Amino acid sequence: MTDHRLDIGESQVLGVRLREAREARGWTQLQLAERLGMARTTVVAIEKGERRLRPQELIKIASSLGRSVSELLQRTTPVEGLVTQLREAIPSSLAEAEILSGIEELQRLCEDYVRIEEICEVPLRRRYPAEYDIAATDPALAAEDVATAERSRLGLGEGPLLNLWEILEADAGLRIFQLALPSRVQGMYVLTASAGGCIAVNLSHPPERRRESLAYEYSHFLTARYRAEVTLEDRGERRPAGERFAASFARAFLLPAVGLRRRFLELERERSRGATLGDLLRLAHLYAVSVEAIIRRLEELRLLPAGTWGRMDRRSLRAPVAPQALQIDHTEAEPFSPRYGALAIEAWQRAELSESQLARILRTDRLGARDRIERFQPDATDGDHANDSIDLGAPLLRAVGR
Repeated sequence: MTDHRLDIGESQVLGVRLREAREARGWTQLQLAERLGMARTTVVAIEKGERRLRPQELIKIASSLGRSVSELLQRTTPVEGLVTQLREAIPSSLAEAEILSGIEELQRLCEDYVRIEEICEVPLRRRYPAEYDIAATDPALAAEDVATAERSRLGLGEGPLLNLWEILEADAGLRIFQLALPSRVQGMYVLTASAGGCIAVNLSHPPERRRESLAYEYSHFLTARYRAEVTLEDRGERRPAGERFAASFARAFLLPAVGLRRRFLELERERSRGATLGDLLRLAHLYAVSVEAIIRRLEELRLLPAGTWGRMDRRSLRAPVAPQALQIDHTEAEPFSPRYGALAIEAWQRAELSESQLARILRTDRLGARDRIERFQPDATDGDHANDSIDLGAPLLRAVGR
């Protein structure tokens, strides 16, 4: 009789994935065992890779954990420690149940990203700087110094950062996602051995706020790399020095002093009575940040009186009005970057992913996956090539001396 159980090597990798999936659900080994009708010691042995699973057992466990069998049987590197770190970082004022689904989705996205990178043989390069030491330094001053140093290191100059997501992925080597999170959660940051630095920002927030949250979480990576964070929105409470630094860094990084000061003074010179509210809205549009961020930054640079934001009539700045009036473009509401999407298509072209697996990795259905594939088709009027698709994995040949 044929033994269809997994071999020891497969069992060990599977055990890691099962443990991560269980922790993502917030379950103990005993709770999973009770759901499966097993002894806790059996679950312990399975997670250690000491107990090989039969196919019907694997199907039952996958169903209980809300995972597909194909997910659990991936041969690529598991992402370990992400869920545990983030669960420990959940603030006491936030119920674990509110955020666990977001943490679980971040885990799955990171695993999928690592998987398609391994298939396509293009790991994300980690261009990490040394951690910045901000101890015993005024948070606002430290934020200016670190923001200036990072802009210089990344070659960003003094202008607006309209493609911040792509910059931090390509030039810093971070994995960045947009997830549906509780409204008062700004974002999350965590570092793991296999996935590296990972950031998630709240997809339910406006685009400009997401950019500010991304810069905020980036500061955690720069100064406290090995400490996971789940960041709640600022509700006016007294924040510790590290969080005051993060808020100041986000403004300084997105709104560099030299460039913003020059533009603001030019606006003032153009008007006899000084800059107007409309000018501030246009600056916010130029830098793709909120009006609050612009005003607070101008206060920090002493270009506006301290407390200007607190004295403003917020009714004139309601989100449905100002951005639409200025025709501010909203970023695409996908959870992953263009690089992630392109690598997923390439993995499918290599026949390493089925269409249903591609759809799952792209967080869509089969029709949505086909639509994305069709974006890589040449124009239908292009004669003989109308039915060809762009091979994203095709090598580029250098015709030197030919």
